[in-house]
Amino acid sequence: MRILKAWSDRRSPSRLRGAGRGPAGRLAAVALLCGFVVAWPAIPAERIAVEVANASEPALCAEKDNVTLTLASAVVRRFQIEAAHPAYVDGLEADRSDPDWDGCRDISAETSARPPTRRVVVYESGGLRLIGYAHANFWRPADVPFRVGDRVEGGLDLVQLWVTRDGRPEEALVIYPADGYWRIRPLAPAHLGASAYGSSFLIGPMEAGGRPFVDLKEVAFDPAAMAFTLAFARGGGATVRLDALDRDRLALDVALDAPVSGAPFAALRSMYVADDNADVARVAVREPEGRREEPIMRFRRAAATEVWAGRIAPSRHNASAPDMTFRGFQAAAGPLEAASAGR
Repeated sequence: MRILKAWSDRRSPSRLRGAGRGPAGRLAAVALLCGFVVAWPAIPAERIAVEVANASEPALCAEKDNVTLTLASAVVRRFQIEAAHPAYVDGLEADRSDPDWDGCRDISAETSARPPTRRVVVYESGGLRLIGYAHANFWRPADVPFRVGDRVEGGLDLVQLWVTRDGRPEEALVIYPADGYWRIRPLAPAHLGASAYGSSFLIGPMEAGGRPFVDLKEVAFDPAAMAFTLAFARGGGATVRLDALDRDRLALDVALDAPVSGAPFAALRSMYVADDNADVARVAVREPEGRREEPIMRFRRAAATEVWAGRIAPSRHNASAPDMTFRGFQAAAGPLEAASAGR
């Protein structure tokens, strides 16, 4: 379910190491805040196919995540997640992102839209801001420490990352420490002025308990490296670095401490009611024999080196929400192999 749109359009969904400090990290932060894409050295890497499975279920309520795509591999330690504006975005004249309660029986605006009990600016400097919120009705109460340098905030169920571009702040990313969910979006198209969040995703060993989640022990953010470091409650962790951000795409470079065994290492969650009322309507996978694309509810599984989930026609709800791509799966711990942009 969504908590209020003004607070991030969210559907009711040890060991921390330093990352990228020093001149390279500072260069990355400056480049991203100025709108450039950081080109890191790449090493040759064999393409790894991951097991993609569809656990989606039909639904009539547009405020529930009924789409679930899981990604599993016993060897993957590195991959990229990209959010890109849909192909039709230049033709959009307006968007509707208010909650759509038609078809919803067990949730409503009255049970979902409650103001936060706490708001705190966790970090602010040089056009970069982190804002945290706590809500009394979050579905999975968990006190996960969120660290920036020497500052630690507890009890936050969502943290937004804002950047200032062209003289105005834009929210580009939100992480939910209490259940491990993420949402990302590129900077808004200039002609729209704003764009919507759509699908969410999980990074790390996925668990089930009411709905899928990742149990986090701690989250840290390094502003110099533009990187989040995750500690998983079941052991191990990951570094999630903001690799690219502009008005076309946002890309995250994910590095796991070790492969995830016995559970998916990532998952996409989204919503589908009908082709004209969906955040994801189609899925495409790159397999050894070529690219395959299907309606989201018909797709079953694949062994794929790339996974795209999105829409080819506007939805009447959240039409500006981005398409999502998972790619660049590697067993090596070095920099990601260069990946092609777009579909």
